[in-house]
Amino acid sequence: MDILIRSLAIFAFLWFVVRVGGKREVAQLSAFDMILLITVGDLVSQGIVQEDYSVTAAIIAVATFTLAGILLNDFTFRFPRFRPWLAGRARVVVRDGEPLLQTLAGERMTIQDLHEAARQNGIRRLRDIELCVLETDGSFSFFTRDDDAEDGATEGPDGLA
Repeated sequence: MDILIRSLAIFAFLWFVVRVGGKREVAQLSAFDMILLITVGDLVSQGIVQEDYSVTAAIIAVATFTLAGILLNDFTFRFPRFRPWLAGRARVVVRDGEPLLQTLAGERMTIQDLHEAARQNGIRRLRDIELCVLETDGSFSFFTRDDDAEDGATEGPDGLA
């Protein structure tokens, strides 16, 4: 029972750390971050199982983490009004080619982070972006302007100009 309680406490702490850490930090782990994550995993396991290195203790700890994750997801599904608080919410970071600097600062992102993400999506200039959304998983969704529509071109009945 002690392992179960410690597992739940560590799960709650890690959930909090990930939420406070920000979306982009989780989505962009470097090699050093991965090594640090593995090290933290080892330290966490020591805190959960303490002196009990049995297979049973490991199964209880893993099962507790798995069940806590499933229950958290089920809770956010059944009670949608808590979803933004528990899972986060998508944030618009560019609107009509203009970066929303206050939103970027709130997400602890720089304009350089935004430029990098745009380049990775084949977008050269921010002014080409109609809307950019930072998703809850730390990825970006880009919606670019339709150049043909701005040039005044008309489409035929089959959708072709």
